[in-house]
Amino acid sequence: MPEPYPRVAAFERMGFGMFIHWGLYSQLGRGEWIMNIDRIPKDEYRKLKDTFTAEDYDAKAITRLAKKAGMTYIVLTTRHHDGFSLYDTRGLSEYDAIHSPAGRDLIAEFVDACREEGIVPFFYHTTLDWYQESYREDFKSYLEYLIKSVEVLCMHYGKIGGFWFDGNWDKPMADWREDELYGMIRKHQPDAIIVNNSGLHHRGEYGHPEIDSVTFEQGRPIPLDRRGRTKYVAAEMCQTINHHWGFGIKDFQTKSVKQLIETMCSCRKVGANYLLNIGPTGSGMVDPLQKFLLETMGAWVHMYEDAVYQATPAGIQGAGADFALKGDNGKLYFFIHDLGSNGHSNVTVGGGGIGPRAFTGVKERVRSIKWLDNGEALEFVQNEAADLFSFYASGYPYGMDFVVRVAEAEVEKP
Repeated sequence: MPEPYPRVAAFERMGFGMFIHWGLYSQLGRGEWIMNIDRIPKDEYRKLKDTFTAEDYDAKAITRLAKKAGMTYIVLTTRHHDGFSLYDTRGLSEYDAIHSPAGRDLIAEFVDACREEGIVPFFYHTTLDWYQESYREDFKSYLEYLIKSVEVLCMHYGKIGGFWFDGNWDKPMADWREDELYGMIRKHQPDAIIVNNSGLHHRGEYGHPEIDSVTFEQGRPIPLDRRGRTKYVAAEMCQTINHHWGFGIKDFQTKSVKQLIETMCSCRKVGANYLLNIGPTGSGMVDPLQKFLLETMGAWVHMYEDAVYQATPAGIQGAGADFALKGDNGKLYFFIHDLGSNGHSNVTVGGGGIGPRAFTGVKERVRSIKWLDNGEALEFVQNEAADLFSFYASGYPYGMDFVVRVAEAEVEKP
């Protein structure tokens, strides 16, 4: 098993991040691929630049929301597939925010706000481009433009948490000159995490040796088998709150808080980060419903911070969706699903789930176990010879339900 580089180990501990898809397409309110899906001619689509004011874009408010949600990093679309850049491309193109009515470098504002709130800034950058003619007609020239664009981001915004690329899947047989692109990043940003999205149809696939994390787009991650690998690679699941990455004014298919919490737990179960997307409006305002969902997620995350950020898989198995992680502090954290509530049968719906929860693979001798949320001590039994640990999962106090409840166990030191 290879040892992770310090940057990769630190990335795995970030746990929960915000993805932001925002650009010209947001003004149409029909998702980030609308130019391609509706076959909007380039000359017609580029007129959206003339109405891009970013008047409601408040980078500080967004980073404060991320922090309240328990997110430790943010990945923002510096340039998406439509080719429009939210940053000052410094002469490479006039198709950027500086040359729009917004008239300012929106990525500079984002980075400054992240640093003020203690959030790590990451840059999404497309590799494919529907706007640049050279992408179709002179790929060598296009790659020079792409590499120079990323170099601008490397050199003018201070230390960056990482780069999140997306689009190589559009030309799977092409030479994307990844050695040159990643080598340039390592020169200017040696500690940056490098991700290149493998896409919906190749979730979890390893790529170029410089890639630091595989991706599971819109699909729950599976455990990675790192045995025999020359490099330890992290994992990350990216997911939308509704059905689109960009703003969808008529997209009502919003996930519930229960779904989001359970997905977060499924990621941490296998040691993967959870990157949850929001799509601001055309003017840059965060949708109130998405804001509420993130704030509610934050209440759960902050209640179980040690278990979310600092605990990793330890080979402990539970029944059903239950699982356990081991913290850097040596404690064990048991994630309990489908737990019932205490109360009268007339007012508690689905009162099952209260009672013993059994686990295998607990190697340490447990001294005590309690619910993290209220400190209630729990009864337990442990049979080391039979590799069995079980504790009595008491129900939620009436009026509460956290979807997934976490118990913390103290163990004897070796």
